[in-house]
Amino acid sequence: MLKQIPFANAAATLSGVFYIVFAGIWAIAPDFFALIYNAQFLGADVARFFPQELTVANFIWTLVILVVTGWIIGYAFVWFYNWFLKR
Repeated sequence: MLKQIPFANAAATLSGVFYIVFAGIWAIAPDFFALIYNAQFLGADVARFFPQELTVANFIWTLVILVVTGWIIGYAFVWFYNWFLKR
């Protein structure tokens, strides 16, 4: 059985780190960002949906939402995993 809280913390932390890394790459090298971001989606042009101007407030707000959502999904995943494991 997995422990829900540590798994949820790890999922939230990893989500936040990935967002910070991708936002940093976007700020430094936008063309490289588009290349690696689109590669995750088999070449579909999804990088164009990233905001053209990223303010500090939007960055923090998105980071908070992403981390909270990652934590909730991580917790729910382990809860369902343990529930199915008992059956």
